[in-house]
Amino acid sequence: MASPGGPAAPAGAHAALLPPVQTPPPGSTAPAASGRPRRGRSRALPAWAWALPPVGALGLVFLYPLFLVARQSVSPDTGGRSLTAYTQVFREESFRKALWNTVWIAAASTAGCLVLGFVLALVIAFAPFPGGRALSRFIDIFLAFPSFLITLALLFVYGTAGMANGLWTDVTGAADGPFAFLRTPWGVLLAEITYFTPFVMRPLLAAFSQVDTAQLEAASSLGARAPRIVRQIVLPEALAAGGSLVLVLCLNEFGIVLFTGAKGVTTLPTLVYSKAILDGDYPGACVVSVVSVALSVTLYALYRAVLARATGGGHRARA
Repeated sequence: MASPGGPAAPAGAHAALLPPVQTPPPGSTAPAASGRPRRGRSRALPAWAWALPPVGALGLVFLYPLFLVARQSVSPDTGGRSLTAYTQVFREESFRKALWNTVWIAAASTAGCLVLGFVLALVIAFAPFPGGRALSRFIDIFLAFPSFLITLALLFVYGTAGMANGLWTDVTGAADGPFAFLRTPWGVLLAEITYFTPFVMRPLLAAFSQVDTAQLEAASSLGARAPRIVRQIVLPEALAAGGSLVLVLCLNEFGIVLFTGAKGVTTLPTLVYSKAILDGDYPGACVVSVVSVALSVTLYALYRAVLARATGGGHRARA
């Protein structure tokens, strides 16, 4: 429409004064208008709330039975609460022997597993050979074997009526064979090292796969020899990965000690079995159980503390 006294304004001039119209893309539908205000995004749960279900399950399945064992250890058969069971157990010679056997067998087995497992894992990881992959897969299968099966296999080979003694008597005509070490602490040690070495090798192989080969090459280019490279770069990773697991397992091993039938070799787990099943001394068995748990936690924490210092020294050497 023309304004009076002047020319008609262009049609696009009025359109330029209006806000642009948002058109939905093809194939989409425009949202329906609503008089209600949009609700804000729901508030996320705090981080500690997500931890409540697993902590509750852990407390119900693990911590509560431990609490019952600890309560039974201070609950004598006469009733009430007393530390009499602790006093009686600590005075027994059998408890002191079992405590010593548990500590030294676990420590020696862990050391033997670390040495043997470290060498084998080092060869598999850094010196490829035909069949290495198959051997690595066999280690995974070996981890599923029960401990008594390995002990039974050793009895078939080195037992009193085993293959080695049978071959000796057939050749020499002697009445008995010379192999009788399975019924000694050394037999328990051999069985635990045989069984738990793959438990070291598997974490070791996983740790070795994470080692940066560039660090090894850089150290070698700077003149570091192979033993020094292994000691400062690879060994701390190996100890952290394998030793802690085997130490805890050896401290609480029951089947190997029982199946070897070693005379005079009583550990804390077998002492718990003896007191609870054979003697019917449940407060005493609970006392030994509490001591066994405390010993496992203490030695594990001590091992990790010493290992943390060694690992920190290895990292500083790398830097």
